Amino acid sequence: MTFAVTFTVDGNPVAKGRPRFAKRGKFVQTYTPQKTKDYESLVMDAASDAMGVTEPLDTPIKIFIYIRMPIPASFSKKKRQDCLDSLIMPTKKPDWDNIAKAITDALNGIVYVDDCQIVDAHVTKRYSDVAGVDVIVMEELP
Repeated sequence: MTFAVTFTVDGNPVAKGRPRFAKRGKFVQTYTPQKTKDYESLVMDAASDAMGVTEPLDTPIKIFIYIRMPIPASFSKKKRQDCLDSLIMPTKKPDWDNIAKAITDALNGIVYVDDCQIVDAHVTKRYSDVAGVDVIVMEELP
């Protein structure tokens, strides 16, 4: 039987931020932006709740990520409906791959041992009345 876990992360999706550098005396320290840390923590909490007491998977993984972007408040009623009908797509930042990176990195050690186990990924980015991300992780068995 194939194992699968599904969970939702509520709120505006956040892209993985680039590492930042700070000079500390004669040394340079690298750190992750706070916004990225906070979002990854939200993802970890949702994944931990969904996994319960199940150990992280060590098999090949297939992941489905459905990104629900908020509709801009400046859009008219017609344009808003077109967004909900997928006639207008969210082509603005954040990029889908940076959001997916934040999610897959946050799942390391919780849903799977390491994100290098992902052999198949499907990412969709659409407008929605309720912003968030829906994630399904499944074992990829031959």
